[in-house]
Parts: sequence; structure tokens; C-alpha cells
Amino acid sequence: MEKASNLDSKMYVLDTNVLLHEPLAYLSFQEHDVVIPMTVLEELDHIKDRKHDVSRDARVAIRGLDEVLKDATPEQMLKGVALPSNKKAKASSAGTLIIVNDHLFVDSISGLPGNENDHRIINCAVHLQKQHPNSKVVLVTKDINMRLKAKGAGLKFVEDYRTDQLIDDIALLSSGYKKIAGDFWQHVGECETQQHGRDAFHKVAKSLIPDVFCNEYLLDDSGQFAARVKSYDEQHIMLKDIGVERLMHQSAWGVKPKNIYQGMAMDALLDTGIELVILTGPAGCGKTLLALACALEMVVEKGIYDKVIVTRNTPEIAESIGFLPGTEEEKMAPWLAAITDTLEVLHKGDENPISSRNYIMEKANVQFKSVNFMRGRSIQNAVVILDESQNLTASQLKTIITRCGEGTKLICSGNLAQIDSNYLTPVTSGLTYIVERFKDFEGSATVNLNGVVRSRLASFAEENL
Repeated sequence: MEKASNLDSKMYVLDTNVLLHEPLAYLSFQEHDVVIPMTVLEELDHIKDRKHDVSRDARVAIRGLDEVLKDATPEQMLKGVALPSNKKAKASSAGTLIIVNDHLFVDSISGLPGNENDHRIINCAVHLQKQHPNSKVVLVTKDINMRLKAKGAGLKFVEDYRTDQLIDDIALLSSGYKKIAGDFWQHVGECETQQHGRDAFHKVAKSLIPDVFCNEYLLDDSGQFAARVKSYDEQHIMLKDIGVERLMHQSAWGVKPKNIYQGMAMDALLDTGIELVILTGPAGCGKTLLALACALEMVVEKGIYDKVIVTRNTPEIAESIGFLPGTEEEKMAPWLAAITDTLEVLHKGDENPISSRNYIMEKANVQFKSVNFMRGRSIQNAVVILDESQNLTASQLKTIITRCGEGTKLICSGNLAQIDSNYLTPVTSGLTYIVERFKDFEGSATVNLNGVVRSRLASFAEENL
């Protein structure tokens, strides 16, 4: 483990949770050295046989490490084995992977029990810091408490694993619309207008709004102008003129928008040219109600799609749905009460709301499915509603999105302030990931439903608690 004596040389010590979060994380450190303590391999070994989703990630990490190290001698493993180049990383040279037997290191941290795995890994990093004073030794872990303990133990550099984070602050997450100060048309110089049926399209200079993306909505202070970005190039933006009045007069299954944000959401939900609609926002802003109302409108009234599939992760982070009696749909019923509640709200004026709910569920072919059984399916001509998607990882969301076949519309809704998963934060949630990744996809739209419309009580609680 002889290293060049300059501070440009970096040595990253990976914690187990980094490899569980992204099994091939060791490929993301460009030309630097990646150290994996023996304790990490032991933890992966204990996790790989559990009946949990995380076990698959442990097995992928182990197989990946074996692929890199399969031809290495023990001496080469201690000195460093060259890592394969990562296509995503723009490094001039690949780094090396080092396996360290941290059990041989003397416990240099007084006051911490030596038999805990976290403390062994911290001790390993502290030992390497002493052994390589001219290199920057960095412990990388997603465990906040471990980062605090490592600093307290004398480790100079401790970091979270952020390679897969597309934004640094959740406040920077795209809302799906932009507000332009003043009257929009006062800012526009030359404008070319085209009429296609009832829709008007305006071609304006991109310098007016330089950082737009596909299907982003534009509003101004006049309260009359509303448009959606259809396409753009380096010089021009093509806008579809919608108008606030038209947005606010939409209707789906008897539901009308209560504010301009719901109006934009309904415009995206009812547009069959948009295959993915992402709805974010606080509790009580109408995400589930709008999604279900528009789904029923397109399935029952318009006959565009054949069925509605509703799914969400169960509280154990998309693990087993347990030993509840009955069919898959009956097992899922407790987790999907929000959907049945919403159906009752949509039919509260009927003489018998429960009978109406059951009738519509049969007529619209509403199916409740578990995320667990999505892999391998191909869903055709359906509206898929993925509720509470803030608790899913990027890989779980990828599994669901790639199930959608021809003629299927996917609606993802979630509130990033209500993450129940132990392993996710607002910036690492799969919902945040797809909002950023699908920004420039012409078949997707994002709308942040700003404002609580559930009740005066819910609105006050959202603002003040």
C-alpha cells in the first residue's frame, strides 16, 4: 500500500451502507484508491441471505467485487487492483481497489467498544490516516451517526456518498412551472404563431427563458397567461398557449381544479401524449384525488385506456406484504385505503357511496397490486397510479417505469416531507431522482401542487407544525 506522498492522492474507505445503496459505488471514485475493510465484506455476507430487498444489493456488490478481484493474488489485493473504467466518470485513469484486513489493526480509538463493526471500520480509517500522513484518507458512509463518531475519533475527512444525488438541496428541485414577473407578452419581441385546430403555438426567443425544459408550464403575474413548453432548441422555444381560464375550466369525473396548480396537473394528466406525470406537493394538495379522477375519466368516460392499476410500497419499504388472509388485492387493501377513501369522496353525492365505489372499481377494472410483483410484467393500455412514491429508491422506480408498455400512462405521486424509509432522504429519494432525470423527456411532465386544499385544519397544520 505504498502511495505517492502528495495531498492529491486520496484514499476512500467505504462503509457497508454505501455498497447497499449503490452496489457498484467503488467505480465512482475516478483515479483515486478505494479501500474496503474486511469487516464490510463480513457485513455483506450476513446480509446477502436475508429475505429482504437489500439482500439483492448485497449480492450484486459481492459479485461485482469478485469480478474485479478474481485474478488478483493476496499481495495484489493488499497493494491495489486496478478498477475497470467507469463510463460515467470522466477520469483520465482508473483507480485501484484495496481489500484491508482491519482485524489486524490495533484498536487506536480509546473509549469505543472494539467489537462493533462501525467502530472497526472507523478504526481502520484512523489507522490508514496515520499510516499515510501525506494522503487524504476519507471515510464514506451514509450513516450520519457514524460520521459524527468518526470525526470525534480523530478522522479528518468524513463524507456522505453523493455521487447519485442530482441536487444538493431539495429547495432546488424542479416544480414543473415557472412564474414570469409582470405581463409575459410585454417581454416578448418577435413571435411566430401557428394554429393547429383549437390550439395556438407561439415560437419565441429562448433568451426570454434560457433554462426551460420539455412540458414545463409558464405563468405570469397577469393571471391570464398560461402556456406549456412543447419543444425548444438553442434559439427558440415553442409554447402551447393554454390560458388560465381554460386550465381552470377542465373537468374530470366531476372534479374541477381548485387552484392553478391543480389546473396544470389536470392538463398533464388528461394529455395522452404525456406518458409520465409526476405530482409532488404537501399532504392535502389533491395529488391522489386528481390522479384517480383523471384515470377514471380516461378509462370509463373516454375509453382511452383499459384499466387502472394502483400500486404503492408497503411500509416495510417494498418488502413482504405479510400473512394477511385473502388475495393479493385483499392483502393490499389496508395500504391502499387512501385510494378507496378517494373513490368514496368522488361519489359522496350518490345515494349509496359504498355501492358506487364497488361498481366503479369493477367497471374501470381498478386493480391493486404490490410493488413486489411488478418485476417481469409488461403493462399495456392502462393507467398506473404509483402512490406514496417518495419511499421508493431510484432502482425500485426504474423497475416500475420499465414495466410500462405501449399505450400506458404512469402517474407517480408523493410528498418528500413524509418519507418513512430509514434509508432515504428528500435528496436521495427515487421521486427526486426521476423528477430531475425526466426533465428533458418530451413524454413526461412534473407539477408541484403548491397549496393544501383538503381543509382549513390540514392547511394550518401543514404551515405551522
